[in-house]
Amino acid sequence: MLELAILGFLYDVPLHGYELRKRITALTGHVRPIAESTLYPAIKRLEKAGLLARATQPGSVAAPRHVLTLTDEGRQELRRRLTEPAQRDITDENRWFTLLAFLRHLEDAAAQAAVLRRRLAFLETPASFFYEGDRPLRAEELDDPFRRGILTIARATSRAELAWLRATLDSLEGRGL
Repeated sequence: MLELAILGFLYDVPLHGYELRKRITALTGHVRPIAESTLYPAIKRLEKAGLLARATQPGSVAAPRHVLTLTDEGRQELRRRLTEPAQRDITDENRWFTLLAFLRHLEDAAAQAAVLRRRLAFLETPASFFYEGDRPLRAEELDDPFRRGILTIARATSRAELAWLRATLDSLEGRGL
């Protein structure tokens, strides 16, 4: 997820590490804050893999800054990761939001739709956070108000996302799928 966010933000514009960290935190920080000790090793891995380049620019007030730029290989890698997301990128809500934030970088509407269809299939599969044996429990079946709350909120969120997915798929199909 972190590497996808790095590639996605750098796809649009070169950034220095501090600004990149701020943008990633704005996207995912409420769930998974990004520490420097996590971000900079990921940047180094991507740089070593040839997916991004680092250039030093003089700072306006402070010391020189390292500006990160996506390479052509980095652009291709981002598009590959968007086209072929791992299953956990489809099923984990936080990973899904990161993927969704950059899906616009796939210029092919059919490729975008294929990813959305995977999420739609996942959401249409009956599931719950709580089970009786193998049977998923519904909010109405629970006496615990807190667990009932979790399922009620999840249902509302899923309904909203399903409506958005279907409308967006209809729109993408209208562009020639």
